Amino acid sequence: MIKYLVKRVLHGLVSVIIVVAIVMILIYSCLDRQLVFAADPVYTQLGNNQKTVYQYRKWEDFGYIDYVPYTEWLQGLVADGELAAEKATELAAFGRKAEDDPEEVAAYVARFTEYYQSQGYQVMRLDAKLSKKKVAPGGQQQLFAYKDKPLLGRLWNYMTGLISVDNIHYVKEDIGERKLTFTLHDPMYGENTFAPAIIGNGTRHKYLLYTDNKFPFIHQNLVSINLGKSYTVNSGVDVFESMNAPQGSYVASVITYPTGLTESSADDLHSATYSAGSKDASLVTRERFTDDYTAVTTVKGGLSQVGYSFVIGIIAVFISYLLGVPLGIIMARKKDKLIDKIGTIYIVFIIAVPSLAYIFLFKAIGYNLGLPTTFNMDSNDWKMFALPIISLALPSVASLMKWLRRYMIDQMNSDYVKFARSGGLSERKIFSRHILKNAIIPLVHGIPGTVLGALVGAIITERVYVVPGAGNLLTKAINMYDNGVIVGVTLFYAMLSVISIILGDLLMAMVDPRISFTSKAR
Repeated sequence: MIKYLVKRVLHGLVSVIIVVAIVMILIYSCLDRQLVFAADPVYTQLGNNQKTVYQYRKWEDFGYIDYVPYTEWLQGLVADGELAAEKATELAAFGRKAEDDPEEVAAYVARFTEYYQSQGYQVMRLDAKLSKKKVAPGGQQQLFAYKDKPLLGRLWNYMTGLISVDNIHYVKEDIGERKLTFTLHDPMYGENTFAPAIIGNGTRHKYLLYTDNKFPFIHQNLVSINLGKSYTVNSGVDVFESMNAPQGSYVASVITYPTGLTESSADDLHSATYSAGSKDASLVTRERFTDDYTAVTTVKGGLSQVGYSFVIGIIAVFISYLLGVPLGIIMARKKDKLIDKIGTIYIVFIIAVPSLAYIFLFKAIGYNLGLPTTFNMDSNDWKMFALPIISLALPSVASLMKWLRRYMIDQMNSDYVKFARSGGLSERKIFSRHILKNAIIPLVHGIPGTVLGALVGAIITERVYVVPGAGNLLTKAINMYDNGVIVGVTLFYAMLSVISIILGDLLMAMVDPRISFTSKAR
């Protein structure tokens, strides 16, 4: 069993890597990268050299190229101690044309060009665009180097950066003593409250481990999953964080800031991350914080995208098996009788009618019954879950009825059933010990996939009922050419598929003792 699991996991990981690589090839090599500006209002308003520079900067953001401006290279020389900051500012003033460069500036421009060309970059110099002897709007001279990112390098960086562990060396600035502190009394709750926490200094997150009264009660910021940053769908936010961040209206409570200031706020101090120089950036932060761990998220009353999708999906799965399995059994046992014919009509209806059509049909029926037909994150009315759940459950019920009926009828006509009858076994025993047990095996394999599939949501259902779930995330990213989200969601789906297949195999082996994953020597 262990050998099988290891082999299966390794094969699954390889499959995931191949899928991600294929998606990256499609995105970064086969699609026109100019499409990322199709719905960019900023791009259409720019002109001349400024538009070109914006284009290359965006391509770097979207992961197409590595882009290095001449001024950024000079700042690197300052960081290395080779240049003073004032000197770098002076050298950054290159001429409108190459022949206008001062001698010293020309030497550094030549050095910049030679260095990056030797590294495989292309160096682009854009002369100033003039209008009546003045620089036209957006026509300032530009100098930069760029290079397409190789697929293998991009894939390696993505895979090795999937999981990051916070540490006391994250902050580059002088932050005092770098340490981790364990306390039984979280400063957020006061010295009289038992609330264990691990607090860092020099780490990205201030709280690496903390407890509260919200399930699962123990939370951590030590290990982060990084599926890739979004650039348009949820700008600057990682895909994993975006899918799992709470939604809805702010939920304020009385909190005590590190300075001792107490006020009603929706700030989540447990999410505090380091932001250099932020404490002294405004009077508000100086009144609230004692250090630069000031970047906090807010507490919201709704579930996350994955949360809404999973709640709707898992209840729909439960209803599907609760109804589909018994009805499928009854149809098989009452083959060609009234209940079998009614069930067959229902199955044919679900298969024949497009999903969008019967979803709108259920929506119309629900509206006439007084059920909410759109989702409201700020509402506590659980009736708004009813129609999305019904729309997801009823097709699954039909599928389970159809396949279980088929599998059971196949088993009922098998030779071993006829032999059991001739041996004197009752129909009840034949059904429970043999027919049902064998017929249920193929359905058991799909249970983990059905459960985990609830995490990804349902595109059509969530759109029709305006559910703020994860189902629409991938289509939205494709429409907005958000490459980071497309790759991240693809990886998420691929991992769920691999896990569901492995769990399905294990569950099937538990149900059917004839299935063994242990190889025997012959």
